[in-house]
Amino acid sequence: MDRIEQLEQFAADEPDDALTHFLLGREYMNAKRWEDAVRVLARCVELDPDYTAAVKALADSLRLAGRADDAAIAYRQGIATAERTGDLQVKKECQAFLNRLEGA
Repeated sequence: MDRIEQLEQFAADEPDDALTHFLLGREYMNAKRWEDAVRVLARCVELDPDYTAAVKALADSLRLAGRADDAAIAYRQGIATAERTGDLQVKKECQAFLNRLEGA
């Protein structure tokens, strides 16, 4: 059983565990399975709206899946979440990607 399969099983066993969904989303990203990453990272953010790394990973996955409009929305959400939680690095990264998407 590979890492993705293990994490998929963990996510099935623990559907409300944000960390498991985040780790699975990152593995999907590493495998360039963008839509799978979007699906599980969206669930992660639903479970823990203050999980700034997950919000950014979701936005990145949307961008890499070619869904620029959705990515821009997610980057804005990442900026707001980072401001609320004090995660200045994620705020900076989300703003930089948003600027690129919007041609700023």
